[in-house]
Amino acid sequence: MTRRIQADSARLDELQSNMEALAVSQNESVLAAQELSLTARRAGKIIAEGHDAITLSLGQVTELIENVTGLEGHLRQFLDVIETVGGISEELGAIARQTRLLGVNAAIEAARGGEATQGFAVVADEIRRLAGQAGESAASVGDKLGQLDRDARQLIGGVEANITRGHDVGAHIDTLRISMAEIASLVTQFGDRSDTIVTCTDEADGDVAALRQGLSLFSRSSAESTTRVETARGQLEGLEGMANAMLNTAAHGGHVTRNSRYIALAEEGAAEVMTLVETALQQQQLDVDALFDTAYRPLPGSDPTQYDNGFTAFADQYVRPLLDRRTAQDAAIVGCCLIDMNGYLPTHISARSQPQRPGQPRWNMENARNRQIFMDSQTRRALDGEGDFFLFTYRQDLGEGRYRALRSVFVPLVFRERRWGLYEVGYLI
Repeated sequence: MTRRIQADSARLDELQSNMEALAVSQNESVLAAQELSLTARRAGKIIAEGHDAITLSLGQVTELIENVTGLEGHLRQFLDVIETVGGISEELGAIARQTRLLGVNAAIEAARGGEATQGFAVVADEIRRLAGQAGESAASVGDKLGQLDRDARQLIGGVEANITRGHDVGAHIDTLRISMAEIASLVTQFGDRSDTIVTCTDEADGDVAALRQGLSLFSRSSAESTTRVETARGQLEGLEGMANAMLNTAAHGGHVTRNSRYIALAEEGAAEVMTLVETALQQQQLDVDALFDTAYRPLPGSDPTQYDNGFTAFADQYVRPLLDRRTAQDAAIVGCCLIDMNGYLPTHISARSQPQRPGQPRWNMENARNRQIFMDSQTRRALDGEGDFFLFTYRQDLGEGRYRALRSVFVPLVFRERRWGLYEVGYLI
C-alpha cells in the first residue's frame, strides 16, 4: 500500500509538472489569441481603408473609360465633317476647272474680236489665273483633308481598341469590387472568430487556474497523507519488529512448537549448503571471489530485472537440486533459497526459477524469482543480526502490490569464516 501511495504521489508530482507546463502553454495561447484579435481589428481597419481607396480609384478609372468610350462618337462626327469639307473641296475643284475652261473659251473669243474685245481678253486672262489658283488651292485642301482623314481613322482605330480594353477592364473592375467586398466580409468574420477565440481562451485560462489550484490543494493533502502513511508504516514495522523479536525469542526458549520442525529443517539445510560449498572450494570447483562476487550484472530485457554474478552458474547447477529436495520435505514449505548480504538470490527452487516471459512482469515476479534482489526490514534484520537462527513472520512480495503472509526461518551462512548471507526456509503459517 505504501508503495502504491508513493507511486501515486510520484504520478501526482508528474501531473503537477505537466499542469505547470499546460499553464505556461495556456498563457501563451491567451497572449496569442489576444494578439490575433488585435491583428484582426487592424486588418479590418486596413481593409476598410483600402476598400474605400480602391472604390474611389475604380470610380475614377470607370469615369476615364467612359470618357475614352465617348471619344469614338466625337471622332466619327469629325470624320463626317471631313467628308463634308472634302466634298466641298471637290466641288470647288470642279468649279475651278470649269472656270479655267471658261477663261480659255473667253480668251479665244476675245482674240477673234480684235481691238474691240481687248479689254475682255484681259478679263479672261485674269479669270484663268484665278481659276488656276482656285484649282491649286482646292487640290492642296484635298490633300490635307485626305491626310487628316487617314490620321483621324487611325486614331479611331486606336480608340476602338482602347474602348474594347476599357470594356474588359470594366468587367474586371466589377469582379474586383465583388472580390474586395468578399475580402472585407472574410476579415469581418475573422475578427468575430478571433473575439470568440479570445473569449474561449479566457474561459480556459480560468479553468486551468482553478485546476492548478485544485491540484495544488490535492498535492498538499496527498503529501500530508503520504507522511501519515509513512509514519503509520514505520509504527507498523516497529510493531512487526517487536512481534518478530518476541517470536524469535520464544523460538529460542527451548519449547517445542509447530515452528520447531521448520527450524530444524532450516538448520539441516544450511549445514548441507555450507558443506557443499566448502567442498567445492577445496576441490577448486568454485573460488572465493566468485562466491562473494557482488558485481551484479543486469540481464538485458528482464522484467523484473534479473542479475548474474560469479556464483550464479554454480548455484544453479549444484545448489538448486538441494533446494528442490529440501522444499519437498514438507507440504507447508513454499520454498528454500539462499540470500546474500545484499538480498540477492543467485538461485531458487526450480518452480521459482523458470525462464521469464516477455511482457509478463507479474508472472515473472512469482515464477522467476531467482537472480533477483529482494530486501525488507525483517530480511535486513536477519542479515545483520547475531544468532544461530532467526524466526520471523513477513509478507512475501509477489509484485504489483500483491503479498502473501509467510513465516521464515533464516540461518546464517558462513564460508571461510566470512558471513555470506542466509539460508531461508519459507512456510505457510
